[in-house]
Order: sequence, then structure tokens, then C-alpha cells
Amino acid sequence: MTTRLSDYDYELPPEFIAQDPLPERDRSKLLVLRRETGDIEHRRFFDLPEYLDAGDLLVMNDTLVTARRLHGAKPTGGKVEALLIRQIGGNRWEAMVKPGRRVAVGTRIDFEGGLTAEVVDRTEDGGRILDFGDALGVAEEIDRVGEVPLPPYILKKIEEAARYQTVYAQSPGSAAAPTAGLHFTPKLLDVLRRKGVGTATVTLDVGIATFRPVRTENITDHVMHKERVSISPKAAETINSATRRIISVGTTTARVLESAAVGKRKVAPIDGDTGLYITPGYEFKVIDGLVTNFHMPKSTLLILVSTFAGRDKIMAAYEEAKREHYRFLSFGDAMLII
Repeated sequence: MTTRLSDYDYELPPEFIAQDPLPERDRSKLLVLRRETGDIEHRRFFDLPEYLDAGDLLVMNDTLVTARRLHGAKPTGGKVEALLIRQIGGNRWEAMVKPGRRVAVGTRIDFEGGLTAEVVDRTEDGGRILDFGDALGVAEEIDRVGEVPLPPYILKKIEEAARYQTVYAQSPGSAAAPTAGLHFTPKLLDVLRRKGVGTATVTLDVGIATFRPVRTENITDHVMHKERVSISPKAAETINSATRRIISVGTTTARVLESAAVGKRKVAPIDGDTGLYITPGYEFKVIDGLVTNFHMPKSTLLILVSTFAGRDKIMAAYEEAKREHYRFLSFGDAMLII
């Protein structure tokens, strides 16, 4: 399979990029792609149980989007934008700030809601550590006044923050939602369980670098960003005991499972970072199927799904999706690759 970046490009007119989530999560379209044949079916996401059998295992990323964007100013009047990624203890947050070059350690920033923070340290990736002091209720105020950091291609603000969370999100620390999971509802999960489809959760905290395009013409020259991952001993046992197919919900889940692989369809518990970059030639060890959205051109996510299903089949499926007026990217429609 090709490693040229230009071979993972396709035309994505702006009108195909979903700007709003559907009112009902599981009403999104579902393109079913058969890996062996390239055959395509067009369904709705609530039809997913028809493609899964008793004994299959759905593995989902339970990360919770806790990042918030705050707007403020320095005492000099200079405007500052801070993306708070995660709380790291007390009233301290790890954050990315703009303009970073003008926000030195020791700078005080006054934010909306009467919040004031001091920059107390830098992080290895160019971020800052913000200390909001010993005031009470800081986390609650940040959650109240902060904006949900939607992807840069979504130009509208979301009115209901919960709509950018999966219904099973519970592990704080993500800057973006694992969007393949946004289509699931409690009712649909219940239907799957009653059918005998198992579930397990793992964690990958999605970083903002997930939206950065690949810029090297040889895709193998791209350096993958690292993200925190976790598989509990209980989840590893469930995964290793799967009697039929292991279906990954999302590319983030696929990277967790493949990062923890210790054999064919076997994983070990993990709690650390992964920089796994899946490119052509990679042999998948754990997953048998993938639920995913439609991804940006020239992205590591498109390269991953192309490696799993075959570039030509994916590109043909994307063109078919455009002809059928599917919605693309985070709030868009879904694909099941089996």
C-alpha cells in the first residue's frame, strides 16, 4: 500500500462537514463496508445490532471531554486565550495558551467569571501550568463559563455540552470527543447487550494534536503525538476472553488495543502513553472490526482506516458516501468496517 500523502487526499467540500449533531444520536447514517469484498450497504446507526452477533465484543473509549476554553487578559491589557486540558491537582490546570510567546511564567491572567490564574510553569509540549489559587468552586466556575473546545472545522458553538460527549464517558482528561461513540444511545447499548454482544471500556485521552494534518509527503516521516492510554486488568480480561469478533468503536480505541497487544487478540493492562502510528504494512493484532466516522483528508485517522480496510476500498467508500450525501467528520455519519 502506498505511503505517499497525496494518495490519502480527497475533495471535501465545506457543505459535507457536519456543523451540528443530529437531535437523535442513533439516527445518523451508517455505511457498512465489507473488508474482503469492498461491498457497501447503506443503513442507519440503529441498525448496528443486525451486524453483530452474540459473543462479539464492542470496545469503547470512555474518555470524558474536560477541556474548556477561557478568554482573559494580562494586567497590561493583552488578550489571552487558554485551553484548559486537564486538572492536575488542587486548582492547577495544564493548558495551552495563545499567544504563547507572550505568556511567560509569572504572568497573571484575569479570566471571565472572576477567575484569576498565575502561570507557574511550562510543559514539555509548550503548554503552561495555570494556578487559580485557593479559591473555592474554581472547577465549577471553569465548567460554567468555559467553552467546549470543538474541532476547528466546526464553526458553530454547541448549545448542549453533553452532545459532545459519549453517553458512556466517565474518565476525565480529553480535549476532544472520541466521535465514533457519539452515535450510541443507552437504548441501543441495551439492545446490543440483550442480543449477547459484550462491551468493555478502555481510555485514550484525545489531545488537540489529533486535528493536526500530516505534512510530510512520505507519511512514515510524520511523528505521531503521544496520548495517555489505559486498560484496566478487568477490561483486559474481558477483551482476552472474547469468543468472537472484537469490534473497536473508533480509531482511538483501536490505538489503545493495538498499543497493548501482547499476542493475537490478546492485550495486557496498560497505564501510560502511546505514540502508536498505524501506517501501511501494520498488522492488526487485536481488532476484527471498526466503527468509525468519516475523516479529514491527509489525516492519521484516514491513514489508519485505510491500513485496516485497504486504501482503495476506503477511498471508494468515501466517494460513495459523498454521492449519498453523508455528513463528514466529528458530528457526521458513521461507518462500520467488518
